[in-house]
Amino acid sequence: MALIKSISGIRGTIGGRPGDGLTGLDIAKFTAAYASLMAERLDGRARRIVVGRDARISGEMVASVVNGTLMSMGFDVIDLGLATTPTTEIAVTEHKAAGGIIITASHNPGQWNALKLLGSNGEFLNDADGHEVIRRAEAADFSYAPFEAIGRRYVNETMSLRHIEMVKELPLVDCEAIRRAGFTVAVDAVNSVGGIVIPQLLRELGVKNVIELNCEANGKFAHNPEPIPANLTGISELMRSGKADVGFVVDPDVDRLAIVMENGEMFVEEYTLVAVADYVLSHTPGSTVSNLSSSRALRDVSRTHGCEYTASAVGEVNVVTEMKRTGAVIGGEGNGGVIYPELHYGRDALVGVALFLSLLAKSGKKVSELKAGYPAYSIAKHRVELTPETDIDALLESLKKHYASETITDIDGVKIDFADSWVHLRKSNTEPILRIYSEAPTAAEADRLAEEVKRVIGQA
Repeated sequence: MALIKSISGIRGTIGGRPGDGLTGLDIAKFTAAYASLMAERLDGRARRIVVGRDARISGEMVASVVNGTLMSMGFDVIDLGLATTPTTEIAVTEHKAAGGIIITASHNPGQWNALKLLGSNGEFLNDADGHEVIRRAEAADFSYAPFEAIGRRYVNETMSLRHIEMVKELPLVDCEAIRRAGFTVAVDAVNSVGGIVIPQLLRELGVKNVIELNCEANGKFAHNPEPIPANLTGISELMRSGKADVGFVVDPDVDRLAIVMENGEMFVEEYTLVAVADYVLSHTPGSTVSNLSSSRALRDVSRTHGCEYTASAVGEVNVVTEMKRTGAVIGGEGNGGVIYPELHYGRDALVGVALFLSLLAKSGKKVSELKAGYPAYSIAKHRVELTPETDIDALLESLKKHYASETITDIDGVKIDFADSWVHLRKSNTEPILRIYSEAPTAAEADRLAEEVKRVIGQA
């Protein structure tokens, strides 16, 4: 069992003893702590909080506890039911709410769930607020409302449709070009909320032929829900049969987008943002941002358009902060997370699908031909399991000493830049692991670099 508390939210396996897993007591405690902080930040807003959830099996139970706790703290609840993470983010500002809670463990397996916490701007809490929620929860530093001030629950079943309409209204989304292209599109939504929303979006964009794979929103994940090549054999095989022009894969809460080419090969998650950014920059030049673990390809494409690129620490909140600082027109993370400020500051697979299809339709190319036009890099993603005894700081310091002659960035773990490659090590905020990302011109070189670094830290 596991319970992980971080600014990324409260994430854990369902069941077990309080504090060891994500139990009803833990859910209520952290929800109450969050509500107490939001009550101090109303700034004239109504006492209402938006709640949405993905389709995982524990979601209804968790939502019941969250909704009841928020009401007991004196907040009205706008209950979206099944809703994507970006839909919930948008709903916060649409409803002028004090905040929002997204019930999803994102790419984690089905036994996990989590509370992702939003501020009144529909964005994730910053570091200070995230830690304050944790402090209040651990200290039980909050008070419940008296009976006459208990909140009420209101259901909104139309927010997903509103989100789709907002995507369609974006100036760079060309529904007519998509309709004329006559695409056949395959979708793998891992039996979560994307199975409802993505096919609906595609049809609204003008795609008449949609092949649905794992699109029943029952929470019974048909495969490991993280949208990486090893988990996408089903849609890859379907694409190789020649039945579709492009395949889209989303994670359970639909903030990440992976693309499968017409030949069944992966477009690669990293290149989702690269392609979308290429399209956006060709029409609206401006700066771009991704995190330290993302491909250099975005930097290269940005420079091709004469635009500036900067890297942030890992985590959506850090990317968004840097995007606002630089006035970026497009940004995101290399895990398929596209952030398009024209709509909102949040990773949004719906936006990614719409912009990518607009690019594909206007280009007249196959997906594989688009990919061939971008800088060629390969990223390897490795991990090292952590134990309570592991001294992460000591490991990272030993790494910095070993590679002292190279360019080192330590704002988030340790990143080592070589002439034509890089490696980035950081402790995960969502799992008890050390993530090791490496990039090089070929997959073999990227893997070799990651293994070399593993040997170095193994000797520490």
